Amino acid sequence: MNTRAETIRSTDAVGRAAERADESALIRAAQQGNQEAFEQLVRNYDQSVLRLALNLLRSPEDARDIYQEAFLRVYKNLHTFRFDCSFNTWLYRIVSNLCLDQLRKRKVRKEESPSVSTREGEMDRFEFIAEERAGVDPQRSLMSAELQSKISEVLSSLTNRERLVFEMRHYQGMRLRAIGESLGTTEEAAKNCLFRATQKMRTALGAYA
Repeated sequence: MNTRAETIRSTDAVGRAAERADESALIRAAQQGNQEAFEQLVRNYDQSVLRLALNLLRSPEDARDIYQEAFLRVYKNLHTFRFDCSFNTWLYRIVSNLCLDQLRKRKVRKEESPSVSTREGEMDRFEFIAEERAGVDPQRSLMSAELQSKISEVLSSLTNRERLVFEMRHYQGMRLRAIGESLGTTEEAAKNCLFRATQKMRTALGAYA
């Protein structure tokens, strides 16, 4: 007899399989030139891509540029997608490479403002794009108002790759294997990078525990 937990896991698995099937159909339609299917793919991922770029680059202008370039590359290269990995892994590989290239091109400031400029004035960058997937990870509980500035400071101190892995894991909810694939490395390497980033975060935030 199945337990309640087993039933829930089974139902979730069926739901994920259905989502993958629907996405595969969208991708195949887009590959055949269906513009509506491509636009739906963009809608499915646009906020995640923009949020990742914004959290990494700390600049709304740069984030929008990465967002536009990423989906332009997806549009131009979607015909090369062969379903040998998930679409989001393929997409985040494009986004992460663009972000890392952008970070290499400019000198990362030692101190970066935790706020961004909007039409309404200065706004904390963590509030600039609303979190849509609350509950993905317990680390989200750290995002209380009194810690935001300190967390932003710690994120600024991470290496580009550490910050990218940390963002993918804790803000995008990606699995380590998918993160490794997105960065062209191994799951173990991604795990080690996340460990270093997490240790730095814990050390810096120890006084707030």
